[in-house]
Amino acid sequence: MMRKWFFTLEGTNKLIRNNPQIGGDWEIIGHRDGKDYRAIGEYLEIDPPKKLVFTFKMPPFSESQDTITVELKELHQGCEMTFTQNIIVPHEENWIKAAIEKALGEYHDGSEHGWNLMFMGLKGLVETGKISYKG
Repeated sequence: MMRKWFFTLEGTNKLIRNNPQIGGDWEIIGHRDGKDYRAIGEYLEIDPPKKLVFTFKMPPFSESQDTITVELKELHQGCEMTFTQNIIVPHEENWIKAAIEKALGEYHDGSEHGWNLMFMGLKGLVETGKISYKG
């Protein structure tokens, strides 16, 4: 299932490796616009069906590593997902606070856009068994 919506589309991914256990790692390489994009991470907490915590890193763009927390709450019909990304923005020691906040905002906006596309794909996969990205 991961290859159908997470980070790449099934038709654009070159590699999916997944070891879903605490301390296990995952890796995805997607090919878009003539370039390979690599995302890697490690599972920190797995509590099915309530919670998943893992790291997310995109070398060689950055060596910073974000922590993703996904919490699911059962509702009368379906469930509610709370998604949290603890963003680490690399910066130099001499950066002023405004520059750090600007970089964090840019990273946040780009990251939010990417996750929203993935979640739209996941929604389509859950509802229809097919992925449909718009945007």
